[in-house]
Amino acid sequence: MSFEIKLPLFEGPFDLLLFFIERDELDIYDIPISKITNDFLDYLKHLESLNIEVASEFILVASTLMRIKAKMLLPRPQIDEEGNEIDPREELVKHLLEYKKYKSVLNELSAMEGDMMQKEKRGNVNKEVKSLAETVNVEAELQNVDLYKLLNVFRNVMAKYELEQNKPKHRVVQYPYTIEGQKDYILDKVAFNSRLPFTDLIADRPNKVAVIFNFLAILELLQSSLISITVGEGFNNFWLEKVEQEAE
Repeated sequence: MSFEIKLPLFEGPFDLLLFFIERDELDIYDIPISKITNDFLDYLKHLESLNIEVASEFILVASTLMRIKAKMLLPRPQIDEEGNEIDPREELVKHLLEYKKYKSVLNELSAMEGDMMQKEKRGNVNKEVKSLAETVNVEAELQNVDLYKLLNVFRNVMAKYELEQNKPKHRVVQYPYTIEGQKDYILDKVAFNSRLPFTDLIADRPNKVAVIFNFLAILELLQSSLISITVGEGFNNFWLEKVEQEAE
């Protein structure tokens, strides 16, 4: 089975979307997002099959259509601050209406541009061309440079350099602790101490991260029944003891 593919030329993705809407006589305020997304993706596939490079704006609009389609399939609609349901198509419709408004005046602006191109401004054309040439003449620009302007440029450059040098630098430090490592460390400690106070663990490594890792390691050791805990009165007052494993 053979068929012919006829692809019109579109200036942009919104031009293509408006073509689909006008072709199928769709309501621009109530776009069937599933249908128009499928038509748009089919068009891009046809371009790829003809080895035509797809512009980035077409890819961006395609991803936007798929995101809107996914949002409309979600069972929970988005609600604004006033409790009203947010239509995921609202932003797309807004851009389409703006594009349609600008496109409606393109022909008129093009005709005006054609008329203006056929007209010539009044005045001395040679003098105007000469003045334009002087603005891009490097030698003419250098004639107006003085020491004050050079110092001013140098001061601005040095200020920017100093600002870059004094920017805050963030350094990520990886702590030398792991839960498995702290479990082995605690088991070694309770092997030599029949009753190990938790305050001794804090005193050995008195920093917040080490205390957190030790506490998480203690919870896993308790869950694995490798140690037991005796709670006393007061703050951080408990002791760790090793559980003797019974022979099978």
